[in-house]
Amino acid sequence: MLRTHCRAWFAGVTALFTALAVGIPQPASAAPGKPYTNPINAQKGADPWLEHHNGNYYLITTTGTNKLLMRKSPTLAGLATAPSVQVWEDTTPSRGANFWAPEMHFLNNRWYLYYSGAQVGAACCDTQRTHVLESAGTDPMGPYTYKNTLAGSNLTPGPGWLIDASVLQLNGSLYLLGSGFVNGSEQSLVIAPMSNPYTLASNTFSVISQPTNPWERSGSPVNEGAVALQRNGQTFVVYSASYCGTADYKLGMLTYAGGDPLSASSWTKSANPIFQRNDANGVYGPGHNGFFTSPDGTESWIVYHANAASNGGCGNTRTTRAQKFTWNADGTPNLGTPVATGVTLDGPSGETAATPTAYRIVNRNSGRCLDVANGSTADGADVMQWGCHSGTNQQWRIEDLGNDTSRLVNVGSGKVLDVNACGTADGTNIQQWSWQNNNCQKFRLVVTDQSGWVRLVNVGSGKVADVTNCGTTNGADVRQWSWLNNNCQQWQLQPVH
Repeated sequence: MLRTHCRAWFAGVTALFTALAVGIPQPASAAPGKPYTNPINAQKGADPWLEHHNGNYYLITTTGTNKLLMRKSPTLAGLATAPSVQVWEDTTPSRGANFWAPEMHFLNNRWYLYYSGAQVGAACCDTQRTHVLESAGTDPMGPYTYKNTLAGSNLTPGPGWLIDASVLQLNGSLYLLGSGFVNGSEQSLVIAPMSNPYTLASNTFSVISQPTNPWERSGSPVNEGAVALQRNGQTFVVYSASYCGTADYKLGMLTYAGGDPLSASSWTKSANPIFQRNDANGVYGPGHNGFFTSPDGTESWIVYHANAASNGGCGNTRTTRAQKFTWNADGTPNLGTPVATGVTLDGPSGETAATPTAYRIVNRNSGRCLDVANGSTADGADVMQWGCHSGTNQQWRIEDLGNDTSRLVNVGSGKVLDVNACGTADGTNIQQWSWQNNNCQKFRLVVTDQSGWVRLVNVGSGKVADVTNCGTTNGADVRQWSWLNNNCQQWQLQPVH
């Protein structure tokens, strides 16, 4: 993210660490995964990071607000319609705005989530700082707690301006990669040693790459979005170059040549971009990527954002795409060219689950499902709990509205979850109604603990979906109530195939 341009919506350690996972020697390819098409996320799809963990993909992207949202699916294809679940919100004045470029890394048996955030009310973009969260357990969706701000004294403005943080494990040590300005440099790739996943071992950063080539200076000179890629003893840092508002945003690469990773002389820059616009396929400004491996470990994949028009810019027109890549004979990655959207492709090999089509919403206290009474299709039909079954009146599509909220659409009726008369009082009934695009029909799904439970928070009232008197019987009514953190206010999303 270029400091001088306001980007409208902005741009022991284990083998689960994605940068290292792509380094696993690859056996013969297995059967392809479930078919998918790009984009895999069309809502706030910029700066994607994707992990495959314990049978599911987890995708997180830039929001540009004070919230971080994550999608989860057993197939790559399913990410396109997976619920966007809020895993973090911060109202702290010094850091509670403009969340960009989140990444999660599994280190020391915890997930660490790195992102940049800004001061509340500050003009774009000089207050961006890097922050790190820590998960309570091994669930990538958290919950998370705030751990630290990672800022160097020689980063300007501030001091401390740093975005696009990522981690590099090399020669038995941990490093923080980022994008910043050091001693009057242009926006460059910087690095600092870490003593643990949330603490810098040094208060100063070193520059390892500056935008010196013409292809790194389209629009403005920028190096950002660095991510490590390791395989067969070789270490690469793939990064984004040029201004994100141009169609010529692209990927470059550094290769580690040995020696001190903090020294620019230890890195060799490729003379040409390794991934860039493909006008024939209608792909512009591809960049800010991550890497992951297929579930069976046989394939290497890249996830990135791009625009469908040459004037798409740095906003929410950027969508998340993914595709398989190969390796050259000299061990360097061959990312190929960006593929067109809307084309059916084979998913990552080793996928065995079906792609979800909808979700049941199961109450933690009763084990019963959110249900439209009698399968009614009428406006005002009551929503209650009932023993879970295969009926479509218990199936819900959870549709991302692109503003950190979702609507819950009943598959049987096509109507949405709605708070009666837009009431704000405790006890107001929850029902179904035709879509009116008002706040009493919009919800936030917010993580409550590491067992996969969420609360359904109504945007209009701030109250949560609650089973009346914590009842456990069929027909117990579902209403809204103030958050009490009890089991009758917590729900689990179960995929329907």
